[in-house]
Amino acid sequence: MKTKLIILGSGSSLGVPRIDGHWGRCKKNNKKNIRTRCSSIIIKGSNSILIDTSPDIRKQLLDNKIKNISSVVLTHEHADQTNGLFELRPFFWKNKKKIDLYGNKKTISTLKNAHNYLFYGSKDYPSILKSSFVKPNFSLGKHKEKVFFKTVKVTHGKIHSTAYIFEKVAYISDCNDLSIVKMKQFKKLNTLIIDCLKYDKHPSHYNLDEVLHIHEILKPKKTILTNLFYDVDYDVLLKKLPSNVKPAYDGMKIYL
Repeated sequence: MKTKLIILGSGSSLGVPRIDGHWGRCKKNNKKNIRTRCSSIIIKGSNSILIDTSPDIRKQLLDNKIKNISSVVLTHEHADQTNGLFELRPFFWKNKKKIDLYGNKKTISTLKNAHNYLFYGSKDYPSILKSSFVKPNFSLGKHKEKVFFKTVKVTHGKIHSTAYIFEKVAYISDCNDLSIVKMKQFKKLNTLIIDCLKYDKHPSHYNLDEVLHIHEILKPKKTILTNLFYDVDYDVLLKKLPSNVKPAYDGMKIYL
């Protein structure tokens, strides 16, 4: 059974344009420069696994005609990756069961404190989420629709993020961990989807030079750059890249 991944959102924490209408160096007339905050979805048959729940998740799911979510995996606890959690309530109502949510211990703990009603419910609202900690190896789905995951703890500034590896794809959002070039888990990939915030060096994200260095050493068949800042124009970036490295854009489909 074929698996598809959709980049629902390819922008950094502010998106493009920013909420005040600022486009930075991105040209307004290119639709690929309109970026919502990072989320993706893996679709294998009826198994739809959401990676992160950005503040824009409602629009992302509507734009891509996604009508069901089987489970959610989170990379880390920051707001631009998790503040759309409450938007998932209709899937709880629709399926009449709690939504399975996976993340590292820090992520789950932070979210339970920030959004306790989603996990524990209240007098007027039932809980909608069932949380579990990610393991080094786990699977989601049933039978032929099952997706097998490996997880790797990576550095994102002063915190840790979770990288997910599945079906010869690695998804590394929000990371500046150069040690991944020495990790065997990231070898022999068909597709590497990786954070590439800016051209300039950043304390918690990869920049373009670092990503191209990683691409050169890991040698995936294809690398997709996501989490793009508003100073990174799609066409300008594309011209700087090797033929098997491409910028992500909202709605980009990757067949695995």
